Amino acid sequence: DTEVVAHLLASRLDEGLDLLKAVQKVREEITGAYALAAASPADKERIVVTREGSPLVIGLCAGENFIASDVAALLTITQRFIFLEEGDIAEIRRDNVTIYDKSGTEVKRPVQESRMSACNVDKGSFRHYMLKEIHEQPGVIAETLEGRIHDGRLLEESFGHAVSELLDQTGQVQIVACGTSYHAGLLAKYWLEEIGVPCQVETASEFRYRKTVVGDKALFLTISQSGETADTLAALRGTKGAGYVGSLCVCNVPESSLVRESDACLMTRAGTEIGVASTKAFTTQLVVLRLLMLALAKRRGLSEAAEQALVQELHALPRQIEVVLTSNKDIEAMADNFAHKRNALYLGRGPFYPVALEGALKLKEISYIHAEAYPAGELKHGPLALVDAEMPVVCALPDDPLLEKVLSNLQEVQARDGDLFLFSDQSVSVDLNHAHNLTLADINPGTAPIVYSVPLQLLAYYVAVRKGTDIDQPRNLAKSVTVE
Repeated sequence: DTEVVAHLLASRLDEGLDLLKAVQKVREEITGAYALAAASPADKERIVVTREGSPLVIGLCAGENFIASDVAALLTITQRFIFLEEGDIAEIRRDNVTIYDKSGTEVKRPVQESRMSACNVDKGSFRHYMLKEIHEQPGVIAETLEGRIHDGRLLEESFGHAVSELLDQTGQVQIVACGTSYHAGLLAKYWLEEIGVPCQVETASEFRYRKTVVGDKALFLTISQSGETADTLAALRGTKGAGYVGSLCVCNVPESSLVRESDACLMTRAGTEIGVASTKAFTTQLVVLRLLMLALAKRRGLSEAAEQALVQELHALPRQIEVVLTSNKDIEAMADNFAHKRNALYLGRGPFYPVALEGALKLKEISYIHAEAYPAGELKHGPLALVDAEMPVVCALPDDPLLEKVLSNLQEVQARDGDLFLFSDQSVSVDLNHAHNLTLADINPGTAPIVYSVPLQLLAYYVAVRKGTDIDQPRNLAKSVTVE
């Protein structure tokens, strides 16, 4: 597609149009999502850019200006950015930027100071960005909680007036997201429905192309690390005037399109995430969704004692993840028995099914091992036929009401010589053959899915290290999916 655009632009230049006029003409002739930068050897003092559906930012410096698809790419150079709106065309020179809207009228777009830090762009002492970002999770979770909980209670005023107004009107929630963010949404569904709030979760790529029914007092909630995911943005834009009480996004990039176009936002404060396989963005999304659940629970009569217990679970979360990270050598040893496998099954029940989905996705993304996740109760409905001595089966075993059910499922795996890789609560007795088991201590039940996500991230990482794959930039994948 881009080659066709280049030829089209060349034909317009051959007609005698200057670079700016040629780009304006080409923009009128093409459809779809794009972010284009045009330069000409006959006009070396300027670059002309335009966008529609895909992100493009302009970084401003003294005596020089830059373009990129994402703020993070320019943070080591500048903190000052201009965000183009849909259909804008910008003429960029060393000393100035001129912007035109869809109609060709010269306009001013605000210059924004980025709140993101450039310090996260360096790997430091870590071998890969992904490992660095896994180890950053205690800190970024603490940062995400900072100013939002205190002394055993939720500080909802930190959400802002717009969020509180939306939650006051909310009777049910429609969550739309993609990839890892979709898995965060699935987990939030369990939490929201525990407090009596109906919740639907759907992938944005499906939601945007089908007829949907808007429930009574439904809040439209989007989740995205980058805030530039094409399908999620399209889904949001398609809901304008549909009858939702409003739109709320959970996002990690304050300057993103999703934040700008939603009625309100809750930021995750994960900092810049470089690795394509999301880790700290996922766990901070879960923390924010847990806070959102707490705010809605208070509107449904949550007692002060129950609120205090939930807040204390969140307060303990960074420390619990720090403890898990001390087990990385044990998980590395597990990976020695995993790296030669070609397929894997991940199992989970209740809120641990989305955790299994996310664990399988991490393994697929960076090790290129085919992995699928299933609700453990579905094992006999097909997946059990795949289990043999060469099939690793990964499962989290929290001490919860479904424990005996899950252990029964794992006994079925053991009976067929399946190779078990387990992460269990220290209070759980695991009497299974062919089992590699890592015990986790002092995990609170409400936040356990967040904690158990971390060893699954580490397992995927160390398997990928042993396979020698490109962990931070796995083949065929991009950090932010800005096109269909």
